[in-house]
Amino acid sequence: MSTIFDLMNNPWGFMDDIFSGGSRAFRNVRNRAAGKYPPVNVYMDENAVLVDVELPGKTAADIELSLEPQAVTISGKAAEEPAAEGEVKVTKGEKPAWSRRLELPFRVDADKANAKFADGILRIELPKVAEQTVRKLSIA
Repeated sequence: MSTIFDLMNNPWGFMDDIFSGGSRAFRNVRNRAAGKYPPVNVYMDENAVLVDVELPGKTAADIELSLEPQAVTISGKAAEEPAAEGEVKVTKGEKPAWSRRLELPFRVDADKANAKFADGILRIELPKVAEQTVRKLSIA
């Protein structure tokens, strides 16, 4: 990343950062294009959160969901590339190829949550936990 002093010496130095992949915006676009991180849209209202994940070419078997009280993790396998003739593919472990973790600003009800996968879109519905009322305790 160029500093103001670098720009005084080389005013076009910031272009080196952009084209060398040093820019976070370009790095994110490159990772998304490579299929490392699928696009995610999150919609929230007073009752629930709706998460849409774009996963074209995937099946429900390729996706794994983990739900925590205030987070959801979506992970999956990389696309299998066929081995060239005469080559043998060797895999090391079952580590997911990509993973997205979404932190939520409130607790969700895991028992009422559901997920559906159709036409390359994973839709996850996460209802909020009913707020507990404040209870006063008497001191004996």
